[in-house]
Amino acid sequence: MRGGPAGVGCGGLLLVLVISYATGQDPGKLLQLLGAVQQQTAVEEAPADAAQPQDQLGKFAAQVLADTEETWRGVFAEGGQVYEEPPLVLFSQAVRSACGTASAAMGPFYCPADHKVYIDPVFFDQLSQRFGAPGDFAQAYVIAHEVGHHVQNLLGVSSQVSAAQQQGGEAQANALSVRLELQADCFAGVWGHRASRDRQVIEPGDFEEGMRAAASIGDDAIQEMTAGSIRPESWTHGSGEQRQFWLRRGLTTGDPNRCDTFKETRP
Repeated sequence: MRGGPAGVGCGGLLLVLVISYATGQDPGKLLQLLGAVQQQTAVEEAPADAAQPQDQLGKFAAQVLADTEETWRGVFAEGGQVYEEPPLVLFSQAVRSACGTASAAMGPFYCPADHKVYIDPVFFDQLSQRFGAPGDFAQAYVIAHEVGHHVQNLLGVSSQVSAAQQQGGEAQANALSVRLELQADCFAGVWGHRASRDRQVIEPGDFEEGMRAAASIGDDAIQEMTAGSIRPESWTHGSGEQRQFWLRRGLTTGDPNRCDTFKETRP
């Protein structure tokens, strides 16, 4: 490629799963505890510096975000709406957001309370080295996924899911979380399709990088890597196959209306 509570990113999910399997504790409860700790320690961390990025990875993230804005401005305009551009916050080690304090272990995340995308550029190294998903488009897919959560927030999908999760049990909450994440994957694909079609910023092999990344950060792949076993009932992001399916749906159609993961639940 040319140059509610905060969602738990890929790194955060990995950390929670490691602790869960080491201690035997329920990963859902650990996620709730993580959120509580974030709120309690929020006053101890300085706000993130949202200045213009100077390093290469920071500049790359800003470029990708700007390109997603081109896509979503157009999509919203097609529906007679105005797209609100999310600010990008680059941080290292820890950051304080309106959703609480998050460590770099959480990975990239979107905070619906302040409409900002938070990224520690070091995660891109982890994506390549730990998850085996190198390449510019793999990194861009992660950013576009977080922007997908912003789109969900603007459309009211996030609030509807949050309300439904509070009314159901843990199994239902996890299932809804998976559908929310898969839709964000599909929205990331919508951006990729339109970036290629309208601005020719995608190079040969880029989409394959994204598909490898989607597979490598599936819940099943992370659980297999960290614990040697797979527990579908604890998934919150979806399997690698599911993530690839919905990313591919967005990449091939470029149509956000084809991203209704709540009605069309395959695979």
